[in-house]
Amino acid sequence: MEGNVGESFEWWSSGLKTCTPALMRGKVPVLSLLTLSILLCACGQKEEVAPEAPKPVRTVIAGGAVNSQTATYSGEIRARYESVLAFRIPGKIAERLVEVGSHVKRGQLLLRLDAAQETLQAISSDAEVEASKSRVAKLKLDKDRVEKLLSRKFASQAELDGVTQGLLEAEAGLKAAQAHQQIAVNQRAFSELKADRDGTVTAINSETGQVIGAGQPVVTVAADGVREVPVSVPESRLDELRNAKNLTVNLLAYPTKKYRGVLRELAPDTDSITRTYLARISITNGDNALRLGMTASVKVEDAGFVGAIKLPLTAIFEKNRQMMVWLVDAKTALVAPRKVALGGVQGDTVLITEGLNGGEIVVTAGVHMLTEGQKVLAMPISVDSAGVAR
Repeated sequence: MEGNVGESFEWWSSGLKTCTPALMRGKVPVLSLLTLSILLCACGQKEEVAPEAPKPVRTVIAGGAVNSQTATYSGEIRARYESVLAFRIPGKIAERLVEVGSHVKRGQLLLRLDAAQETLQAISSDAEVEASKSRVAKLKLDKDRVEKLLSRKFASQAELDGVTQGLLEAEAGLKAAQAHQQIAVNQRAFSELKADRDGTVTAINSETGQVIGAGQPVVTVAADGVREVPVSVPESRLDELRNAKNLTVNLLAYPTKKYRGVLRELAPDTDSITRTYLARISITNGDNALRLGMTASVKVEDAGFVGAIKLPLTAIFEKNRQMMVWLVDAKTALVAPRKVALGGVQGDTVLITEGLNGGEIVVTAGVHMLTEGQKVLAMPISVDSAGVAR
């Protein structure tokens, strides 16, 4: 370039010398001379282009604590089995033998009704049975007597048939009386309410002296054994909960304790008020620290994708029918595409099962305005209420 400039300058000088007399004589236009000078000067200058400014984008660290949060549901410790007990007969409560919080054993007496009426019925049924037995015994003797008279021709066959028929009716009456007697015994037994399993009394809905009806709930007993946590789940999280392999239960009273949980039951329909589904999470490794009514939380790991990385949906773009993300080089701030495999979508986030190892800087906003090798400027990360980076 220096040789060209020198040659141009020499040519310009010689031309200037040649044109000077003509200029003095007014034969060369001044404008032509100025144009020639500008062109010659331009040949000797290097053109400078301003560098392109970095493209501002939002980024997030793949697999960072911000976007690896799990779904959490609150509930309380409940018994797997709860028995709501009631009397089978109506009556007036004469005695209450337990209090709320009492631990009871199977077969233990809880409440007793006034059994005066049932006692009278039992006495009446006993008397009816004895009368029926006497009637049957008398008719058996009559039958034997008529049979002997018939053998001597002192009685007719019609008399024997009548006595035999009467005996059959008396025997049937005895069976009915015995059945009534058993019913009276049962009725008297039903005046006592007993625990059907070992457990803890959690509610008492009646008091001594109260008149109750048959089947009216009076005592609730929470059985010993398996404990569970009922939680309310929104419809957008149902598949996540169904497919979850790891459920963790934590207690507010003992933050350091962790329990394993399994989904035991999921309601087929929503609650009419909250529009959420009731799920029951059973605790498989419970201990004595679990007390009824304790506040508990259930954490749901990424459903079915252990080790998956959660990113905002805005980080994904499609190229040649492949799902891609933009990675930012930490040293050069240049972007490069990376093919990824999607494991599932959870609301406005996506699970990445292949393509990322964790720790990469991923562009989450502005992905459709980037080109490979472009320099970017990372903007501050914002986090929403669910703990997901945007």
